Amino acid sequence: MRVTSKGQVTIPRDMRELVGIEPNSEVVFSIEGGKLTIAPKDGEREAEERARLDRFLAALRRLEGTGDQAMDAEALARVTRDRD
Repeated sequence: MRVTSKGQVTIPRDMRELVGIEPNSEVVFSIEGGKLTIAPKDGEREAEERARLDRFLAALRRLEGTGDQAMDAEALARVTRDRD
């Protein structure tokens, strides 16, 4: 796709249909993970939920490999129960 001098692009029909963007409908632009996204305005809640899920998944990726692999479930339960 090419962006015009006015910043306009044509969204392909199959993509518009896939996400429910109808002619003359309003859309919401947002930035998620360094990428520009577009969604139908009535889909704003879904976009917010997706952003929240993306943040959660990013937190899980940061934690990956940080646990003690030698600790079993009972030891982990003791550690978490005895916290003050």
